[in-house]
Amino acid sequence: MEKIEIAILGLGNVGQGVVKILQENTEKWRNKCGANIIIKKVLVRDPAKKRDVSLPPDVVTGRWQEIISDPEIKIIVEVMGGIEPARTYVMEALAKGKNVVTANKDLLAEHGRELFEKSQAAGCDLYFEASVAGGIPIINPLKQSLIANNIEQVMGIVNGTTNYILTRMTQEGMGFADALKRAQELGYAEADPTADVEGYDAARKIAILASLAFHTRVTFQDVYVEGITKIRPKDLSYARELGYTVKLLGIAREESGQVEARVHPALIPSSHPLANVYDSFNAVFVRGDAVGETMFFGRGAGQMPTGSAVVGDIIEVVKNIEKGSTGRLSCTCYEHKAFKPMGEIMTKYYLRLHVIDRPGVLASIAGIFGNHGVSLASVIQKNCEDGIAELVVITHKVRENDIQDALKIIRELSITKEIANLIRVEEN
Repeated sequence: MEKIEIAILGLGNVGQGVVKILQENTEKWRNKCGANIIIKKVLVRDPAKKRDVSLPPDVVTGRWQEIISDPEIKIIVEVMGGIEPARTYVMEALAKGKNVVTANKDLLAEHGRELFEKSQAAGCDLYFEASVAGGIPIINPLKQSLIANNIEQVMGIVNGTTNYILTRMTQEGMGFADALKRAQELGYAEADPTADVEGYDAARKIAILASLAFHTRVTFQDVYVEGITKIRPKDLSYARELGYTVKLLGIAREESGQVEARVHPALIPSSHPLANVYDSFNAVFVRGDAVGETMFFGRGAGQMPTGSAVVGDIIEVVKNIEKGSTGRLSCTCYEHKAFKPMGEIMTKYYLRLHVIDRPGVLASIAGIFGNHGVSLASVIQKNCEDGIAELVVITHKVRENDIQDALKIIRELSITKEIANLIRVEEN
C-alpha cells in the first residue's frame, strides 16, 4: 500500500484528538482509504512540553521549515487556530502543492476567498468540515449531498457554550453570571468568554455556512452580531409562558436575490426542533426547495468530536490523492449577491418595558408604535411595584428600522423608565 505522510500544525485539544483517532484505528484507515496514513511531523510551540499523546521525539518539531520543505508530506492538517501564523502556513502549503485540512473557522470566515483561490490554482484540496459544529457533518452536505437544492435558509445553534448557559438559565432559573461560571467550571467556556457570549464565534460559523448555502462570499464583517449578555431569567420565563424558547441563533436566508446573515438571541416556538437542543449540543436546520426541511444534530465541539471531523477530511483527501482527483471540490462562491441591510429585516419582536403605572400610558405607547407601522400582537402587564409596571409585548412582523425608530421615541418619554430588553422572534 502507498504511504501518505501528513503533518499536523498544533497539538492542543483538537490536535491531540486527531492524533489519538489516527493512532487507535490505523488498520481501519488503511482499509478505508487504501493507504497508510503516517504522521511525519507535528508542529508545536514547545517541543519539550508533556502532552496526553505519545509521539516519537523526531516527529515533534518547533520548525515550520522542516515541514514545508519536505516533499514527502502530502497533507497539512491545521488545528492551531487563530489567523496568524495559520494563514501564512496554509497559504505556503497550498503554494507548494500540499493539500490542506483545517478546523479554523476564524481563518475561513476572514480569508476564505484567498485560500480557495490559492487551492484552486494549485489543484489542491482544502477541506474544512471541522470548522463549523465540531463533529456534526454539515459542510459536506451543503457542498455535495444537498447540491440539487436551492437552499432557502440555514438556521442553527452553532455555539455550545451559549446554548449551555441558556439551558441552565431556562431550566434552573440561574442568572447569566452564575450560568457562565458553571460553564467555565465544566470547561465549556474559556476564561475570556467574549467570543462565545457576544456571538462572534457563531457569526464566523454562520458566515461559512451562508457562503456555502448561497454560493456567494459572506465574511464575518457581513454578519449582524448580538450576544446573550442582556438575557435575564425573567425573559426566559415569560417566553416559556408565551410558548417560546430562547436560543442564540445563527440565521442565514436568501430572498429575492438578497442574502441576510445574522446572529442574535431569538424566541422560537417550543415546538420547533431547535427548541429541544439543550446543553452544549449544536444543531443546524436547513431548508431546501427540493429536500424540504432537514436538521443536523450532535456535539459541536470537543476533542474527539472535532477530531472525528478532521480525520474524516484527512481520509477523503487521501482517497483523492490515490485517485489523482485533488482539487475536485473547489470554491462554490461563484455568485455575487447583494446583502440585505439589518434595518430591512422583517421579523416579530419580544419587548419588555418598565413604565409608570397610570391611565393612558399603554395608549400612548401603542400610538407611537402605530405611527411607525408596528402592530402589536399581544401586550401583557406582568408586574407592578412602586408605581412601575412591567409590560411584555409581542409584535406582528415589522421592519427592523421601524421598530427601532419607534423605540427611540418611547425611550425618551417621561412615562418610560426602561426598555429592559428586545429579542427577535423567529417562527419559520
